Order: sequence, then C-alpha cells, then structure tokens
Amino acid sequence: MNDGFDAAPASGLPPPGLTLAEVRTLAEAIRAEVARAVVGQHDVIEHLLVALLAQGHVLLEGPPGTAKTFLAQCFAQSLGLHFGRIQFTPDLMPGDILGSNLFNFQTSQFTLSRGPVFCQLLLADEINRTPPKTQAALLEAMQERRVTLDGTAHLLPEPFMVVATQNPIESQGVYPLPEAQLDRFLFKLLVGYPGEAEEAAIVTRFGSRSGPPRPADLGIRACADASILADAAKAVQAITLAAPVVDYVVRLIRATRESADLSCGASPRASVLLANAARARAALQGRDYVLPDDVKALAPSVLRHRLLLSPAAEIDGKAVEALVEDLVERTEAPR
Repeated sequence: MNDGFDAAPASGLPPPGLTLAEVRTLAEAIRAEVARAVVGQHDVIEHLLVALLAQGHVLLEGPPGTAKTFLAQCFAQSLGLHFGRIQFTPDLMPGDILGSNLFNFQTSQFTLSRGPVFCQLLLADEINRTPPKTQAALLEAMQERRVTLDGTAHLLPEPFMVVATQNPIESQGVYPLPEAQLDRFLFKLLVGYPGEAEEAAIVTRFGSRSGPPRPADLGIRACADASILADAAKAVQAITLAAPVVDYVVRLIRATRESADLSCGASPRASVLLANAARARAALQGRDYVLPDDVKALAPSVLRHRLLLSPAAEIDGKAVEALVEDLVERTEAPR
C-alpha cells in the first residue's frame, strides 16, 4: 500500500547508490554521533539531514548561546567532510571568502590562493555582520558550486553545503540579508532556548568542563564520507514525485504570490527546493515516494525566509509563520 501514489522509480534517473534501508541506517548513525555532544535540537538536526541529502543550504537563526555554531561543527565532524569556517565581520572582504590570485615572484606567474569557501561544509558564522557586497561573494558558490576569480571559474569540492548562523535580536552592526541571498537557502531554521529538562542535561554534561566544548574532544566519529554521501544523494534522486504531489507543491508556492497579506511570494526556485527536500524526507523515513505530508512538514522552513509581508499586514501585526500555516491549511492536498 502506498496511499495511492506510484512507488515505482521515475524513469531516466540514476539507480540508487544506497538502499533506503542503508540511507536510514546512515542517518541514525549521524544522529547518534551528534547526540554525543548536542542535547536536544532534534528537529533542527532532522532538517540538517534533509538539507544534506537534498544538497541544500541552511540558515540557523537564534539568540546567542543556543549552540548554533557548535551544532554545525558537530554535524560536520560526524560527516567526515572538509570543514571550513568564516567568521563574518564588518570589515570582511570578498577576497577573504573566495581567495585571490597572487603573483609569485619566483615563478613570475599568478598562483591561486584558495579562500575558506573551498571546502565541503562551510560554516558562515554570523553571516549578517558583513555588508551586502561581501555577502554577495557567496551567491555563485551557493547556487552553482563554483567561484569565479579574475574571469576563471573554479569548481568547489563535492558535496558543498553552507550552514549559516545569525542572531535575530541584535540591530547594531548587522546587515539584513538581501532577498537574493536568502533565496539560496533551502531552510531557515529557528533555534530557540532548550526546555528545562534539556537545559539541566546541558549543565550536567558541560558544567564540570572548563573552556568551550570541542567536537573532537567529545568522541564524535565520522560515520560517512563524500563518497557515501554521494551514494545517499543518488538514492534520494530515485524517489518518486507523483504528478499530484508536484501539482500540490506548485499550488502551494503560487498561493504565496496571490496572498493579499504578502508583497512578495516565493519563487520557482522555492518550488524546486521544496520538492527536493520532500524527496529527502521520504528517503529518511524509508519510503520511495513522496507524500503530501512531507511537503506540509517542510513548507514552513522553506517559506519563512522567502516571504515579505505587505504594509497592511505589518500594520495589522500579522506574522509570516501564521500566514504560512494558513496557506498550508487552505491549499488542498491530494488524497
């Protein structure tokens, strides 16, 4: 039984590199390794896994001290990927991210000095602390997995994933991310304060340590590598996206453009990313086909950073989160 959706793999797609059972086993191993260091944050970790399999980028937003940076570090440690970090500051320049061609006086030639973006998992820490000109240096990298220096394109390693963080409560010395930058992120995840029991567990685990915790010191082992993750991504590509679900995704995204409460709706890129993410979620649950529930579960994280309230909606005090929930509720899902 598959609730009426065709579970046969779509024709013309590459065969799965891993079985769905192996993808689920891999995901469980990653969750277990991250849990060695990170208390709670289960929903955020689940979305990171979906983004990894869908080859998307993630923006983490939350107040200071909620382990956004630490979570990204632990996630990278469990994947066995080449990890890079950029601490965004107001004086950061594009060349500090991408690198530059430097003249070698010994060889009388220019040599490429690669910037920190040449990695497999990039932590863009406090990305909104640098001006838009520097933020824009990531646009090509995030969309096309390459950077162009002096007219020459350089491919980035595969896989390439950006996990960015930002603090929503500060207004001094920050630069709001432009819409073009936000649209490159598959998810915007809200990282809140832990519950009382989770906070007690955090204090118990780390209260006796001196200095900040480091993933390498907490026993996190790499349970994957680039080759294994590529095989997992192939399995996701073979997940069936039936025509009724495609229609549902399109209608949901188009509804954001027709809402009187929104001055800017989601782009066609959002439709594609939401469909890809739904495939990844289905794979993590062991299904070879996408259900409307996959789309519903991921829609808020895909849409919350892509929608702009109309002036009238702002005056009325409406919130994007509530509007997204209403759109999902009112858009009829296939049965």
